[in-house]
Amino acid sequence: MSRIAQAFARGKAFIPFLTCGDPDLETTAACVRAMAEAGADLIELGVPFSDPTAEGPVIQAANARALAAGTTTDKIFGMVAQLRREVDTPMVFMTYANVVFSYGAERFLARSAEVGMDGLILPDVPFEEKEEFAPACRAHGLDLISLIAPTSAGRIGQIARSAQGFVYCVSSLGVTGVRGEIATDVGAMVDLVRQANPDVPCAVGFGIATPEQARRMAALSDGAIVGSAIVKLLAQYGREAPRYVGEYVAAMVRAVREAGAEP
Repeated sequence: MSRIAQAFARGKAFIPFLTCGDPDLETTAACVRAMAEAGADLIELGVPFSDPTAEGPVIQAANARALAAGTTTDKIFGMVAQLRREVDTPMVFMTYANVVFSYGAERFLARSAEVGMDGLILPDVPFEEKEEFAPACRAHGLDLISLIAPTSAGRIGQIARSAQGFVYCVSSLGVTGVRGEIATDVGAMVDLVRQANPDVPCAVGFGIATPEQARRMAALSDGAIVGSAIVKLLAQYGREAPRYVGEYVAAMVRAVREAGAEP
């Protein structure tokens, strides 16, 4: 069983995201340790990119800050290698195809596996083009995570049947960001995934910010993913953020666990 599968085998999973290098890699590493200690089941690490098309203004600004601070893909690999000496929580990269191509896809995936990453999310690669990356990911033992969105209705079954690790269910149309209300019929999307592939977990992201939202989304699925709300804490507190991020993640973990305990 892969480490990603293990993350969901324990019950409902909480998956936090942050952008590497915002405000610096030392703070990123401290936040990852705080998230792991707070009970995060899987951690998404964003590799910064100059044109992150799936992101809203909060994460776009984090990408800009990280790049301005001199964050590079090689430095991120070095940080992960250090973290893996003390953190065994599953971790996946979330980035864009351009980042992988410019580094060299084979080299990027080989290095990801070497430093202890478990998977990869490429939000700008449509399902029809995933085979450009999937064989190399499999060769290096990395799960290439598939995404479904409210517009995927006719293809959800097809996407789910070939999914690895977990299915990332995008709860809302548009870009990432905190939302006051999530109106999409997430339950129907998750049901379609489960009908097509009952063995693959489905976690919901985009727009989740509060424990109540996380509890509600986790009750409908196998877990909740949160990014913008955490990145906001980094923007607000900078190098002091790890303590606040740890407290926030602990509250969200409790909410997701409560969803798993409900009959």
